[in-house]
Amino acid sequence: MFIHELAQASGVSAKTIRYYESIGLLPDPPRAENNYRQYPPDTVERLRFIVSARSLDFSLTDIAEFLSARDEGTLPCKRVLDSIDGRIAELDRRIADLLALRDNLSRVRADGEGLPPDKKCDDDCLCYIITTDLQSGQVTIQREEKA
Repeated sequence: MFIHELAQASGVSAKTIRYYESIGLLPDPPRAENNYRQYPPDTVERLRFIVSARSLDFSLTDIAEFLSARDEGTLPCKRVLDSIDGRIAELDRRIADLLALRDNLSRVRADGEGLPPDKKCDDDCLCYIITTDLQSGQVTIQREEKA
């Protein structure tokens, strides 16, 4: 099948197919007499695998390793499982960071609500007094006591 047919069958653009080919995710296809690429039917399944793995946020490097193991006839399952474990751990860290950020924003919002609503923007305004405690990483509102 020609590249436009492969693109239509796989849902992957011709430009992306050429890119995957250039980085080795797809083997170089044979060429027709007119020098057009002629992809074998199993390329559709390979592209679907790449798209599915990308949707799970695997890197192209990881995907290349998975495909290489498959091409060599070895089972990449252990490598895939290890990668999944790493991705889950990374997601757990990102979720924890996002929850901490949410808590900080909620605290700053609550502190900001204590300021008078008609206050003129000056050095005591919320946008000027948000600071980060470098020791704890916590965002706080610094209010200077006026004598």
